[in-house]
Amino acid sequence: MSQQRAVKTDSKLEKILAAGHLAVTSECGPPRGSDPDVITHKGNMLKEYVDVVNITDNQTSMTRMCSLAACIRLKQLGVEPVLQMVTRDRNRIALQSDILGAASFDITNVLCLSGDHQSFGDCPNGQNVHDLDSMQLIQTVRYMRDEGKFLGGDDIKRPPKMFVGAAANPFADPFEIRVPRLAKKIAAGVEFIQTQCIYNLDKFELWMKQVRDRGLHEKVYILAGLTPFKNAGMAKYMRSRVPGMDVPDDVVKRMSDTPKEKQAEEGLNICIESIERLKQIEGVHGFHIMAIEWEEKVPEIVKRAGLWPRPEVS
Repeated sequence: MSQQRAVKTDSKLEKILAAGHLAVTSECGPPRGSDPDVITHKGNMLKEYVDVVNITDNQTSMTRMCSLAACIRLKQLGVEPVLQMVTRDRNRIALQSDILGAASFDITNVLCLSGDHQSFGDCPNGQNVHDLDSMQLIQTVRYMRDEGKFLGGDDIKRPPKMFVGAAANPFADPFEIRVPRLAKKIAAGVEFIQTQCIYNLDKFELWMKQVRDRGLHEKVYILAGLTPFKNAGMAKYMRSRVPGMDVPDDVVKRMSDTPKEKQAEEGLNICIESIERLKQIEGVHGFHIMAIEWEEKVPEIVKRAGLWPRPEVS
């Protein structure tokens, strides 16, 4: 765990990380409709067991309730949200506008992403925007926060005070550019990283060694991503059909060799064993648990992994 660092925002996540605690984050996808009870239900399940909850931004390019509105719902519940923003759908005017909108509700965390290509979703003929890329979005949020200015140069009245995050995939090809790409995001101003789901722990350990060799673990908080398998079919699908995912054959075999009625339990066991191993890696500052449409299992994972109760910060 890290030594105590200076805190720049009112983010609960930043305060927990700066104090040297292992952070626990999770996420939920907004509904494909306007029913707020979906977010309320998930938020209440996660509330006491994680430090913050990410709200995804039209993940896999499927049209959903907007991330900002869902974040506001969480905020009203007393759950600290992380606003995910993708550059796929908005130009720099809209991005800055949404940042200000979030700041007006005192949303203090943002995750800057490019977004999945629209061909994966329900509007494959939709037009990409990508006026900015994810690194430029990181720079934009930091410029608005630290300089108190819009990209056009005008002053901002009450600048946003956001803890700035991004994603990293240690497993995408080519592997040799993964750490240099992280270094570029750090140079752009990112303060915390949530990684892709980790199943190949050996490869992740190699990535972290290269991160430490460049001293990057002292410049950014890295949260290791985990997604528990519900069954062997999910493991096989993620191995063969999800780009940038690395699921070793022995993990798929372990799930496949487990009787069908016990596969969900085995998926949780693998997740918890992974957390225990990841705790030992220097430079890992916490865990991002992405239980996809299985949020009710997050409390069990957090408790069994020895990550509960969560620390209090002020």
